[in-house]
Amino acid sequence: MEIIKELNDKNYTAFIEATDAVVFIDFYSETCGPCQTLLSLLPNLVEHYKDENVVIAKVNAAYNPKLSKKFMVQSVPLTVIIGKDKMVKRAEVGLVGIDGYIKMIDKALGKGGLFSKLFG
Repeated sequence: MEIIKELNDKNYTAFIEATDAVVFIDFYSETCGPCQTLLSLLPNLVEHYKDENVVIAKVNAAYNPKLSKKFMVQSVPLTVIIGKDKMVKRAEVGLVGIDGYIKMIDKALGKGGLFSKLFG
């Protein structure tokens, strides 16, 4: 079972059209230190969301110029959250940390807002 989805210029469109999940995408480079740190966190995100409709994915920005252009990648790591409605919900440049990524994904899932804090 593939735990981290490898997206590329060829499979991105078909995958996004077919999924009904929230998709967390990490644009990375093999030579970027913070990117390697984020890549090491991806299995933790997979584990955290194993029972949720969330896909954790990665894209090598250097080898996928069409996707890099589509998402205007100028610096890595770049994380992008695609909602169930196929729209970009959030994009963040730099290393945010595991708690920041969980907050980003939870927000796309509709969790963690003021209402849930008060009444959840």
